[in-house]
Amino acid sequence: MTETELASDLVVHAARLIRAVRRELHMPAGIRILSLIDELGPLGITRLADLDRSSQPSMSGAVAQLADQGWVTKAPNPDDARASVVTLTDAGEAELARVRQAFGERVAGIVAGHPTLTTDDLATAVAVLRAILEKGRP
Repeated sequence: MTETELASDLVVHAARLIRAVRRELHMPAGIRILSLIDELGPLGITRLADLDRSSQPSMSGAVAQLADQGWVTKAPNPDDARASVVTLTDAGEAELARVRQAFGERVAGIVAGHPTLTTDDLATAVAVLRAILEKGRP
């Protein structure tokens, strides 16, 4: 296999793993949004919608639900009075940590139950993905 084919397989299998664990664990709505804010910091509705590939009205509704749950706050944007900035709350950080812990436990269970995979294999996979993501950032 070429490097490009292997890289393509990595992306496909990583995405499939994420989808499989999400289906099994019934991830709460809005976790993607919490993850985006956690990764990138406070964001406006329009930017969140762009990143999530959703419409601005859909994102406004999703953010309103997250705010009702206490997972985010929505405040006026100091640079644009017509816009708002969405920030992760302590409760949102705790929910994101809970979901990530559940995902980690499930994947660790898969590795532990596999006949040939080891914790070292998992550590290698994490190191490779982390290095790829760090290299891809500006």
